[in-house]
Amino acid sequence: MAFFLLEIGTEELPADFARLALPQLKDQVQRDLMSARLTPASVAVTSTPRRLAVLVEGLPAQQEDEQQEHKGPPAPLAFRDGVATEAAAGFAKRCGVPLDQLVVRETPKGPFVFARTLQRGRASLEVLAELIPAWIWGLQGRRFMRWGEGDSRFSRPVRWLVALLDGEVIPLVLPDCDPPIHSGRFSRGHRLNTAPVEISSAEAYSRCLAAVDVQVDRSVRASQIRAQLEAGAVRAGGRLDLPEALFDELVDLVEAPRVIEGSIDSAFLSLPPEVLSTVMRAHQRYVPLLVPDASVDPLALSAEGALLPRFLCVSNGRSEAEATVKRGNERVLRARLADAAFFLKADHGVPSIDRREALGRVTFADGLGTLRDRTDRLEWCTDVVLGVLQLPPEVVQAARRASHLCKHDLVSQMVGEFPELQGIMGAKYLLAEGEGREVALAVGEHYLPRGAGDTLPGTPSGAVLALADRLELLLSIFSRGDRPTGSSDPYGLRRAANGALQVILNQKWPINLESLLQRFAQEWQEFFPAGTFQALVLANDLTEFFSQRWISLMEEEGLDSDVVQAIVAASALKGASIVRDPLAARDRALFLQSLRREGRLSAIQSVVQRASRLASKGDLGREVLRPREAVDPALFVSKSEAQMFAVLERVGPHAEAQDQYAELAFCLQESATTLAEFFDGADSVLVMCDDLTLRRNRLNLLAVLRNQAEVLADFNQLEG
Repeated sequence: MAFFLLEIGTEELPADFARLALPQLKDQVQRDLMSARLTPASVAVTSTPRRLAVLVEGLPAQQEDEQQEHKGPPAPLAFRDGVATEAAAGFAKRCGVPLDQLVVRETPKGPFVFARTLQRGRASLEVLAELIPAWIWGLQGRRFMRWGEGDSRFSRPVRWLVALLDGEVIPLVLPDCDPPIHSGRFSRGHRLNTAPVEISSAEAYSRCLAAVDVQVDRSVRASQIRAQLEAGAVRAGGRLDLPEALFDELVDLVEAPRVIEGSIDSAFLSLPPEVLSTVMRAHQRYVPLLVPDASVDPLALSAEGALLPRFLCVSNGRSEAEATVKRGNERVLRARLADAAFFLKADHGVPSIDRREALGRVTFADGLGTLRDRTDRLEWCTDVVLGVLQLPPEVVQAARRASHLCKHDLVSQMVGEFPELQGIMGAKYLLAEGEGREVALAVGEHYLPRGAGDTLPGTPSGAVLALADRLELLLSIFSRGDRPTGSSDPYGLRRAANGALQVILNQKWPINLESLLQRFAQEWQEFFPAGTFQALVLANDLTEFFSQRWISLMEEEGLDSDVVQAIVAASALKGASIVRDPLAARDRALFLQSLRREGRLSAIQSVVQRASRLASKGDLGREVLRPREAVDPALFVSKSEAQMFAVLERVGPHAEAQDQYAELAFCLQESATTLAEFFDGADSVLVMCDDLTLRRNRLNLLAVLRNQAEVLADFNQLEG
């Protein structure tokens, strides 16, 4: 068994490229090796800022031999009176086998001639040389580029290629690069070490690079960085402010990690903590240090008591340059924070209400007016949302005031320089001007959640504003005819719909989103009388879009796909969409999933599915939930019919209540044996009997069972 190494050497890669490319690369290598009959013991991928690497252990020296079977002409054409014809001879020649090795076998289309051949396995080195270019150019990513006169496209120019099978170079050329790249055994070390690095063998790869200050194993590098950062925080007496996204980026920015501590002028602690953190994390890739056990106030106007006047940074330099790197980092940070202090002072000189008026000078989007116009529509949406919710007067008042002012900071100097602070600075400016805390919190929270896994609004007024903001965005962009397509979603419409649904579910609001969208769509025709859209089409498109996002959210929560589809289908059977009440639909999905997890679903499922298949032969409507409305007990001729009728009588009130899922399911589960005896018990009956009156009565009995079960889900969509 051999050890295979592939290293793709490049110029400095974007920090996010490795996280996207490595899973693709591993999948391609595993799939192609298996297809090529080269089954490895293990495949590992890793990266640094200047390389992607594949390490394969336990690779066979050559492919396994493969027996192949070839189908030839029909036997009557291949042999006549036991003598081979020209068709048989030609087939044998094409397959490279003697005539006497042809065999005749029966097939569904009659007897045919077959030949078996043995394909000898090729050397692994030869096969790998053919596979490697496809692995490189098959990677996908954002913002690929060409370089020089070549036609190759990659995240950054490819500069070298190491391809070794044990200690032997796998010879190949990438001719479309400029200059063409020839494989070899020479890699490159740390960017400050310009001498080529000879890789003696594939197995020695990591050791050879470690000798020239490159930690090539991404997981080891991540462990080193985390350990050094945690040790640095302990020394400084602080706590790391280190989001996972920043940590991942730091891992992919360095090859020889070294953590350096820097200091901040304590005067800058008068800035809001989010300003300091944003400058350090988002713009400089530094790690702020929090005061241990400090309480977090989202409306804090200064960082005093929240942040230490220190930071940590992960350097890619050498130890002898540590002091120089420290001074340079502190100087750059000082300049950025001085700019932030200037912006803060300038913004405090302009009242928020004046900034709101200035929104009228900024275009929102072509055909959708200005940001001031958008704010007016957002206020209207907020009023409508408040009208369908039963919220305390103080929440209503705060939400309305917040909707009036929530976008003012978009024209502030601070947000102009640091867009990540939109909403955050708007809230702080309002609080500093004397607005109530509830209003300021709502403004700060209305951008939440900013993405998957983000915090949700913590106040009802903030949640109302967050929902209204997303509905306004979706209605405006959809009314213009724009839709997300594939990976293209420039306005973040999928994120907006996800956020709206998450807010509704988190607040446990029983909102009829379908009806709300229809009302909004009608009003949008008033907002845009010259628009080419139709209100009904707009509402239907958005309803379908929200339905798809609801399905996606449920599956992301870990619900089985068939469970989710069973809930969606049950709504469709009633002529409704899943977003008529997304909260109730989610509750039903969670309950159904819990039944499956606890092993209580299968008994109900088998009976209901069987009943539903037979009920489809009848004509009873799905609205009938009480058996007495469609079934005549006087026509019963078997005890099993009466027993099923009694079960449905008990289930009926729970089904009519529409929200008593647990009680409904408990009754069905408790009676599963009784229901099953209707079909297979000693007193079972033949549903499709010759007596049409009895048949109709029994079909109606089964249809009522189906209808009651569909209050929970369409059981026909469930698998297993």
